[in-house]
Amino acid sequence: MFEVPPMPITTIVTHPGGAHKDDFLACCVLLAKNPIRIERRDPTEDDLSSAEIAVVDIGHRHEPAKLNFDHHQFPREQTPTCALSLVLQHLRVYDDAKQFCDWLETSEWLDCRGPGNTAEWLGTGRDILAKLNSPIDVTLLRRFAAKELHQPGEPIWEIMRMIGQDLIGFITGLRERINYIAEHAEIWKFDGFSALFMPRTEPLSEEPSARMGRYIEQAGLGDEVLATIYPDRRGEGYGMRRYNDDPRLNFTRIDEEPDVHFTHKQGFIAKTSAITPERLKSLVVQSFTV
Repeated sequence: MFEVPPMPITTIVTHPGGAHKDDFLACCVLLAKNPIRIERRDPTEDDLSSAEIAVVDIGHRHEPAKLNFDHHQFPREQTPTCALSLVLQHLRVYDDAKQFCDWLETSEWLDCRGPGNTAEWLGTGRDILAKLNSPIDVTLLRRFAAKELHQPGEPIWEIMRMIGQDLIGFITGLRERINYIAEHAEIWKFDGFSALFMPRTEPLSEEPSARMGRYIEQAGLGDEVLATIYPDRRGEGYGMRRYNDDPRLNFTRIDEEPDVHFTHKQGFIAKTSAITPERLKSLVVQSFTV
């Protein structure tokens, strides 16, 4: 499994005044492997020259080797890139984060282009963005902005580290799972559609069906795959689920089969004691409606 290594950082310095989601999350990510203090102040020249002090969202420098992660000096026409983007790039997880974290690009746009341009880019009204605000965001940012120093053991610092650990864990864990599926799964092709089959492996994943949809998206198989077939963690057989809720696959059509012990009344999922590929393929084909 790819893991983000700790860096020799002694301190994080970020700007004073109002806090924004990009500097807050950039600090969270840096805390994930580095239990250090955060100082909210203007950086000194020594800070900017040090390779052990991370300067985030301030300083007008992007120098990863010196841990300087500011984007405000970038030209206006540059693709929206915020402090969080730069930290994720430095940790070599940005490309995966862009694919897996659906909120990331919107956060980049909000920080770099503002709510009006972001709403236009999203094809919605500016008022809609305000309706998506959460009191969780408001409180965390306000409390983060309220102090000049945040240290281990304090509530906000501890929450920030949890957020950073969970975010990095999600990105690296999802990449590992997708790579595992790519290594073990098979594409079964039928007349008019395909299915993604995940064989039983040892040790069996806690959730064998996890991330199969993400793999289908990343592999560009969304136009052909209608079903996912995966080991049933509660028995020796397999679960079958329609991908993207495509109504052309209706598992109620196999409800009377002797080796099928569960089908949802809405037809989107089934469980079977069948274990051979031939029988599983037969059940999926019977569930297909033109």
